[in-house]
Amino acid sequence: MTAPFIDLSVHHRPKGVSDRIAFGFTKMLRWTADTFFAERYGHRAVVLETVAAVPGMVGATINHLACLRRMCDDKGWIKTLMDEAENERMHLMTFIEVSKPTWFERAVIIGVQWVFYLFFFGLYLVSSKTAHRVVGYFEEEAVISYTHYLAEIDEGRSENVAAPEIARRYWGLAEDATLRDVVLVVRADEAHHRDVNHGYANELAGLPMGTVAPCPPHAALEPTWKQAA
Repeated sequence: MTAPFIDLSVHHRPKGVSDRIAFGFTKMLRWTADTFFAERYGHRAVVLETVAAVPGMVGATINHLACLRRMCDDKGWIKTLMDEAENERMHLMTFIEVSKPTWFERAVIIGVQWVFYLFFFGLYLVSSKTAHRVVGYFEEEAVISYTHYLAEIDEGRSENVAAPEIARRYWGLAEDATLRDVVLVVRADEAHHRDVNHGYANELAGLPMGTVAPCPPHAALEPTWKQAA
């Protein structure tokens, strides 16, 4: 498959206290992930994608409630953030098939998810701009991590296994697609989320949203009520 174009040089330079807090927090979590997982990128993806799927749902929930209270339009934010959460969950479902999580990793996921959910919910209430900037920096690091994962595959340190069936169906990949193809589209997804969240933070700061990387095409997961209609 043709690799989706990704601008690997994109980085939002921290401006002001809010951005520096977001950047410092992200780098602290990056150091923790590097220390815990080293170069086990498949297992890293399983744990981190459970965290990555939280912000979109939190942001969608809080914006939904805010729009109800204010009786105003959401400007498309709610659906965008819910789609982001769904997309990150599909990343998780894919990498579970590639790297079976251990019972210890499952326990870590449960603890980390609760702590991060409560933290991010509180942060979004206090400063939604900082919250979106945190996610933007998270996604910058995700793009870097998946780029390293690609190098591991290309250099033979990680086996380039067949793409899981769930990934082929979701991204419309060929029957002979491999893990490398999956990592390419996942990295493109993360670049899209990176730009959307930095753009939302910019908008909340009164700045131009900026360019958003295209999101790779994927199957729409229709609600049960639509399937039954």
